[in-house]
Amino acid sequence: MMEQAIVISNLNDFIFCPVSIYFHNLYGNLDKMIYQSTAQVDGTNAHKTIDSRKYSSRKELLQSIDVYSEKYGLIGKIDMFNEKTGVLTERKRTIKQIYDGYVFQVYAQYFALSEMGYEVKKIVLHSITDNKNYKIKLPEEDLNMKYKFEKLIKDMYEFDIESFIQTNIEKCKRCIYEPACDRSKLC
Repeated sequence: MMEQAIVISNLNDFIFCPVSIYFHNLYGNLDKMIYQSTAQVDGTNAHKTIDSRKYSSRKELLQSIDVYSEKYGLIGKIDMFNEKTGVLTERKRTIKQIYDGYVFQVYAQYFALSEMGYEVKKIVLHSITDNKNYKIKLPEEDLNMKYKFEKLIKDMYEFDIESFIQTNIEKCKRCIYEPACDRSKLC
């Protein structure tokens, strides 16, 4: 186990910009309406029924449970896991493209559930606004993505914020924390 667990949702954030995790934690206790974009607020609202475990009353459907992977040092929550069918589902408000960060989040959930004794047979990303499902290969079916997942975790544990230099101005343009960031390429 690593010294401090990585929060599963930070996998996607780290890919976008490692410094965004710092600001997310800094602003964490403030009202999200102060700093979140409309898309982020919409995403939070789309998860409310899952987070409150009111999406379904079916006993075999685990909703918003805490998970932990000792092997990878990851902690977080799953959206839904059907114990009967073995389907792990991660819900996103709108999926226009399958980003690596989405896949890595469900891989983290997959490994945590597996370590907890559950058998995950299938992984699905669900786009809420258009009700579309996207099947994601299990890590053992896509060794390249599994390698990239493991490299990301290694990079996160070895990350040094002091030496980080943002090189992608497009990320800065889309970042809600850009006005407060001393590494912005927009300055």
